[in-house]
Amino acid sequence: MSARDSHSSMTPIRVLGIAAILTISVLSHVAQAQPGNAPASPATMAAQRALRASLPFEDDRDREESQRGFIAAPDYRQILGAAGNVVWDIGRYDFLLDGTDFDSIHPSLQRQATLNMNYGLYEVVPDFIYQIRGYDLANMTLIRGERGWILFDVLLTMETAQAALQFANEQLGERPVTAIVYSHSHIDHFGGVRGVVDEADVLAGNVDIYAPIGFMEEAISENVYAGNAMSRRASYQYGNPLPAGPFGQVDSAIGKALARGTSGLIAPTIVVSEEFEEHVIDGVRVVFQNTPGTEAPAEMNAWFPDQKVFWAAENITATIHNIYTLRGALVRDALAWSRQINEALYRFGQEAEVMIASHNWPRWGNDRIQEVMRDQRDAYANLNNQVLNLANRGVTINQIHNVYQVPESLQQSWSVRQYHGSEFHNSRAVINRYLGYWDGNPATLAPLSPEDSAPLFVEMMGGAAAIMPRAQSLFDEGEYRLAMEIINKLVYADPDNSDAKNLLAATFEQLGYQYESSSMRNAFLTAAMELRRGVAPAGPARGTGPDLARAMSTAQWWDAVATRVDSQLAQGLQFVINFVTPDTGETMVIEMSNSTLTHISGYQVANPDATIRMNRSDLIPVIAGQATLASQLMAGNGQVSGNAAVLQQLASVLVEFDPVFEIMPGTR
Repeated sequence: MSARDSHSSMTPIRVLGIAAILTISVLSHVAQAQPGNAPASPATMAAQRALRASLPFEDDRDREESQRGFIAAPDYRQILGAAGNVVWDIGRYDFLLDGTDFDSIHPSLQRQATLNMNYGLYEVVPDFIYQIRGYDLANMTLIRGERGWILFDVLLTMETAQAALQFANEQLGERPVTAIVYSHSHIDHFGGVRGVVDEADVLAGNVDIYAPIGFMEEAISENVYAGNAMSRRASYQYGNPLPAGPFGQVDSAIGKALARGTSGLIAPTIVVSEEFEEHVIDGVRVVFQNTPGTEAPAEMNAWFPDQKVFWAAENITATIHNIYTLRGALVRDALAWSRQINEALYRFGQEAEVMIASHNWPRWGNDRIQEVMRDQRDAYANLNNQVLNLANRGVTINQIHNVYQVPESLQQSWSVRQYHGSEFHNSRAVINRYLGYWDGNPATLAPLSPEDSAPLFVEMMGGAAAIMPRAQSLFDEGEYRLAMEIINKLVYADPDNSDAKNLLAATFEQLGYQYESSSMRNAFLTAAMELRRGVAPAGPARGTGPDLARAMSTAQWWDAVATRVDSQLAQGLQFVINFVTPDTGETMVIEMSNSTLTHISGYQVANPDATIRMNRSDLIPVIAGQATLASQLMAGNGQVSGNAAVLQQLASVLVEFDPVFEIMPGTR
């Protein structure tokens, strides 16, 4: 069913004119707060007014570039799934389109959020490159090859990708997909692949899929080992539980939000392994630049030499990105990121006339492109170098976010504002990368847990009777970070104190309104919501689904199983299992000792406690969480010899992770 057909039973909402979408009024407005939310306080309103006066709103080039090449928008605002579920709803953000300046949104973030309201089909290079924007967190880029479309990045979900390609074909003429390029290993760039191509065509060699070296390993590993915690934390970073609105979620810096549909994965057929590697794809010359260790562990830029077009993947978008991402991931290398941008600047940027990316909007003209590339290069280099400068002068990880300052010239550049990452968590990430989490003070080397230290703090402050009035006075004075320090202690010491939780929520709320980073805004506002209303239900954790299960190696799956072992339950348990997948020829030894599960590939032991033989194809449902080893063996999908009781022993020490574990005290 097409997105248009699936919407036919609903009243279409017409797209507003593009000029209306991208108009930002200079008038300040206090909007009516949603239930449970407070309006911007006088202190927040004053801060926003000061920002409107100091930021370079006269530089309107981003608005002009984001509108350039607009062809058409669809006559629907929602994309629905097969069951009628709403997968995507750009209309949730229409409050941004009336020209109101909201005091509950940082003015710079509101500007970015409004620019990201672009929705529909855009021509980037006449008769060659097009983009679908506003259908998901990322863009889908369509390149006209000799026989059909070459798609660069295919969104997060099958439903949004299918709708995007269909709309492009309606506007530009039906063409087959002849190739797909995954720019990097984050799921919002490959998850929609099954909406644009049939895997049978890939297996038959009719459609090639290109990806950078390390793509498959990184696409899976990031979602597996800490997948449950990452999913829970992602709800804070992206504000998933928040309603869209001026007091809730307004943007995700690189797009509006995450679509909520079906994600999949088809393995690449061509892996780009060299630092620079040229290919001819459906008649189009492309030079790929591998950029490992930048925005993703496996990522690549691309250069179209015949058209002078540079594809920046997610390495150069309209924001400073995350060196440390709040959902949780390996800390990135700001210096390597800067160097890769510099390499691209000198190798391609001297000639580039168009620069496009997998998020936000393109830039045109060589001077403009070099300006943006240099600002991005310098922003990451300055972050790395100045933080290390300060660290070498004694500034610690617990101080750096209050000391490091972005150079004034970069603060005046819209392309490196702190929409996704922020100088607060990125500066701490640089120290963590080089020096780790310890600040050098033995008191912080093995500190008490917050819930253990908080009662003493509360006692020494005179208890709730003394803390609450003082916290309220700090709040009333606009000293929100100071108020947070003391009221947070009280909430940890007394999670059932509803007055304390409500005051902490109100404090978080005002801080959220003031932060430019959408990640930080979402985190503060989501925590405030949970303090008031408790934790909302959540869907399955990252790393689930049949495609990701098939892509996960057997070794990665056993690594994931090992993280589920409760060491206390496993005390005294010892066994050795030979594990064999006959259809793929894998052999492994699985060993439980010292309350720890380990494995090694390529070996078998002479006298194991048990031997399990199960085809890899029969293991897939187990990896996907649709079956267990025991249920597959009982169904005849494999054999076990020796002491089968070790399987029961293993199962008895595995825990199921709670996808909505408590983050703020007293919210469950």
